[in-house]
Amino acid sequence: MSARPRSLPFGATLAIAVAVALTGCTQKAASDDGAVSVTASDSECKVSGNEFPAGHVTLNLENTGSKVTEVYVLFPDDRIAAERENIGPGTKASLVTELKAGDYEIACKPGMRGDGIRQKVRITGENAVAKRSPEADAAVAGYRSYVLAQAEQTLPRAKAFTDAVKAGDVEQAKKLYAPSRIGWERTEPVAESFGDIDPKVDVREDGLDDGQDPATDWTGWHRLEKALWDDGKISAREKELAGRLMTDLKDWVRKVGTAEITPTSMANGAKELLDEVASGKVTGEEERYSHTDLVDFKANLEGAQRSYDLLKPIASKNDPALSKLLDKRFAALTKQLDTYRTDKGADKDSYTYVSYDKVAEPDRKELSDGVNALAEPLSKLAAAVTK
Repeated sequence: MSARPRSLPFGATLAIAVAVALTGCTQKAASDDGAVSVTASDSECKVSGNEFPAGHVTLNLENTGSKVTEVYVLFPDDRIAAERENIGPGTKASLVTELKAGDYEIACKPGMRGDGIRQKVRITGENAVAKRSPEADAAVAGYRSYVLAQAEQTLPRAKAFTDAVKAGDVEQAKKLYAPSRIGWERTEPVAESFGDIDPKVDVREDGLDDGQDPATDWTGWHRLEKALWDDGKISAREKELAGRLMTDLKDWVRKVGTAEITPTSMANGAKELLDEVASGKVTGEEERYSHTDLVDFKANLEGAQRSYDLLKPIASKNDPALSKLLDKRFAALTKQLDTYRTDKGADKDSYTYVSYDKVAEPDRKELSDGVNALAEPLSKLAAAVTK
């Protein structure tokens, strides 16, 4: 998710609104259905309380401002506990998450930039979902193994790419660029949960914070992408940045095993991956120089499907109609995307697609419609796995 600022990681969107005029006394979140009401505007982040019970927490979100917003629930060290992005002006959404007892911060981000409007909140009491079903435990264990495998598989691909950059081989580096990103894109929500790693390796130039200088502060894949496709050359600076990219990715691999993973974070992460496609890949903004957006699109889709497949034993039991619809929509979008493959029959990890600048606007609209058709029922998956 390349446009994220350095201060806030992993697509954390929970547009929880926090009362701006909170007093010293504790406000309990209290609606008839037990949900937390959240209202985000261009200048405020208001929540119906600053103390919630541990366990499954449902947040009813509303953006009353004029800008697209996103909201994060953050651990004290700025790791993301939950999130919701791309909440349009005048729209409502809901988020179901699982939170343990402890102190957190809520950050609403009008315009999806900066540190956000923050407020401290507290989760209290014993976690009512500490003991999960065998199906839930299996899903979490399976996803943790998947995330670790994707991270570990990324390193040799990234090394091949960065070695080509260091050797000054522009054409070979171009060839290896998109494959080096597949594992990251499949598990991006988890990768983003580690604070500053995502902005180091995956930020776009327009995602830098105000006051940051692209010449000195812009690092990672997209900085090298610009050098390869837009500048057409590799200088000493790019060779230095290639080494730095490997250092940051190794840091990611070391940390990924410590990620907080729950059934709801898996479900919300799957939805976040579809949001990534909608906001960056379908628009052509993500890979604006290389036009390899469809490779990222496929990786995001695969990561979302992996989360769903692991949660399907729970979802199909709790909400069989939703599960049936998700099966249908995942298959339809996969089939639609595969029409753009140029290497049908090849190993799935070596796929290539047509350059996205060759995809006409009406076709982009069809892809966008397919993404939206899947994203809508996918947004209900977290609620289904907590029934």
